[in-house]
Amino acid sequence: MTTTSPTRADFREAMAHLPAAVNILTTDGAGGRCGITVSAVCSVTDSPPTVLVCVNRSSATHDLFSANSRVCLNVLGGEHEELALHFSGATKVPMAERFSWDIWEPDETVPVLRDALVSMVGTIRDRRPTGSHTVMFVETERITIRQGGDSLVYFNRRFHRLDPAA
Repeated sequence: MTTTSPTRADFREAMAHLPAAVNILTTDGAGGRCGITVSAVCSVTDSPPTVLVCVNRSSATHDLFSANSRVCLNVLGGEHEELALHFSGATKVPMAERFSWDIWEPDETVPVLRDALVSMVGTIRDRRPTGSHTVMFVETERITIRQGGDSLVYFNRRFHRLDPAA
């Protein structure tokens, strides 16, 4: 094994070996309704309950999240692989169609996936541009946890189901 200063390709390959939960970050408001698949999510603190989410600044949705400030982080279960692909843009399904499906909780201020493993509704309290992304700090105001079910993770450039009993 050789250790060198990392190139961009080296870093991307290393991150492909870092298993990550798959989530859909959603928003709605004056800026518009949108959602994207994200895996760069991390707990920051439990007082106040805060997570960070990294969003690529070149994403067409980036500015909508900042404009609206209200978001929902929907943690996906193993059965949501196709949904993750839709919200990554891989299937070319238009954004409006994605939100027309009967999978969203009614009467919410932001889109909340009805059968997400976890849904965290909150407000972006701070933003920090870093390289190609913006790190958004989301203070969580409401959490819904679904018991049971497996998790969808991304590892080695593929989706995998993670059984809770494993």
